[in-house]
Amino acid sequence: MLKEFYEKHRNFSFRTLSEYYISPGIRCKFDILKNNLKSKRNFLCGIDIGSSGNSILSFLDNIKYKSFFDIANLPLKQYRNENGWHPLCGDIVRLPFREKSFDFASVLDVLEHIKDDELAISEISRILKKNGIVLITVPHRMKYYTNQDKIVGHFRRYEVKEIVSLFKKFSFMKLATFGVYGRLMIIADIQSTNPRKIEENLINLRKRYEFNITFRMFWNIIVKILSKLMKIDAKYCSKKRVRNIGLIFIKK
Repeated sequence: MLKEFYEKHRNFSFRTLSEYYISPGIRCKFDILKNNLKSKRNFLCGIDIGSSGNSILSFLDNIKYKSFFDIANLPLKQYRNENGWHPLCGDIVRLPFREKSFDFASVLDVLEHIKDDELAISEISRILKKNGIVLITVPHRMKYYTNQDKIVGHFRRYEVKEIVSLFKKFSFMKLATFGVYGRLMIIADIQSTNPRKIEENLINLRKRYEFNITFRMFWNIIVKILSKLMKIDAKYCSKKRVRNIGLIFIKK
């Protein structure tokens, strides 16, 4: 059922690596994640679980071999022609990898989509080496759960203590917590009023950006300004009002 949902949900399945340049939200999120990683450590094997078509791994240059894992097959097509890149379609609760296969994993806005999130975390722990790093983002606080969460397939939103406790069960220690989206992300709730129209507009925006050079130059300026405002909002928003949080864990 989940696979069919994301294959048919074009706003997910049609995403590409250009999303970083098209979406102020993606630009904001990836910039914040890169800034908080701040690691000079090099990783041999990294995996992005629930990568969609716009993976954070594409923007990290300290990982030699990169695996892209998603329940939907269509978004993985852009990773197939790069050396050292390995796309694979499957389910997070049954990861098709040997134990201790990776020393880095990113799991961005994924766990809230999984009914048995504890089983998913146990699988992440199984495939990660000792001292491996996990970077995650999740929607914050059930008090902010809206119809938009239902539309995009969220089972829940998380409290910080809750997600830290879940990872602690599987030998993870928290290294950092930080805001990813602040109060400005309340605009996402507008999507729940007419999700099909919003999805259609986003797809048309991608096409215009790709084929219209003048529009691309204009939109680059818009994205730069809006993503800057979103980063300021995430940085100075009170922890109780942050809409999306990022965490970094180490496997002990």
